[in-house]
Amino acid sequence: MSLAKISQLAGTGVHVPGDDIDTDRIIPARFMKCVTFDGLGEFAFYDERFDAEGKPKEHPMNDPQFAGASILLSGRNFGCGSSREHAPQALYRHGFRAIIAESFAEIFFGNSITLGIPCLVMDGRDIASLAALVAEAPHSEININVADNQVSIADVTFPAAIPGHAREALVNGRWDAIADLLEGLNAVRSTASALPYMQA
Repeated sequence: MSLAKISQLAGTGVHVPGDDIDTDRIIPARFMKCVTFDGLGEFAFYDERFDAEGKPKEHPMNDPQFAGASILLSGRNFGCGSSREHAPQALYRHGFRAIIAESFAEIFFGNSITLGIPCLVMDGRDIASLAALVAEAPHSEININVADNQVSIADVTFPAAIPGHAREALVNGRWDAIADLLEGLNAVRSTASALPYMQA
């Protein structure tokens, strides 16, 4: 099962500031009753974006200037809290294809990489500078070079970091462990058939 090699990507950005943004803020628990993850995108950051009557509140993701943004910028310890896989799934289905933050919660990071969402770590001052450039020109394209650990917008380039194992998995199209397993299913069956205790 061949997966896309994610070495570079581009899109517009939106800055959702704050540290310790947890998974319950990303996707409130009451929306996790779904059988599949389809449709979760509309509930991303729901309680911060809408009031009790469902009316939009002031929030960067509700700002028409940032409609269609596919790169999310944020602060430290993004995705902390519970290990719910629904959080990165909701962001993916909302349309985000990369996240840039000062740091990530470990389980959230792993769940995101498994979806093919690069999670890049940048210095807080660089994120603030990038966010300022996005605010000045919301339709400017952000270019992410996963292979070279760089993020650029217009003629400005920032260093970014992603752990080597995750970068290698994305760049080589090996980011989904289940797809990897299915690709090697014949080899698994062959090995299993040669094991004495697997014989009927």
